Amino acid sequence: MVLSFLKKIFGGAKPAARTAAAAASVAAEPAGDGAGGDVKAFVEFVARSLVDSPESVRVNLVDRGRDTSVQIACEKRDIGKIIGKSGKTIAAIRALANSAAGRSGKRVNVEVLD
Repeated sequence: MVLSFLKKIFGGAKPAARTAAAAASVAAEPAGDGAGGDVKAFVEFVARSLVDSPESVRVNLVDRGRDTSVQIACEKRDIGKIIGKSGKTIAAIRALANSAAGRSGKRVNVEVLD
């Protein structure tokens, strides 16, 4: 399910025919409203996977024309897990989000709110 979601965001070969199981997993994927919604769902998935309390993670999408801002809010004790050592984790999230949004001609800025 996650692999098909990532292929949908970043592109990849489309399967020629889907089985009933594959169709059910696609239906369970988060629905996005265009490229921004897909990026939001991706960032939310990654952020919830990193923190201790995933239910407290909130991701907001602020669209400003060609630029889109994805804001991550979580508990204070989980901020360090999202940022990572020397900011490497948030840099990787930003790079992947920009890559996914670049397919639609947009730029994405990922912010961690405190």
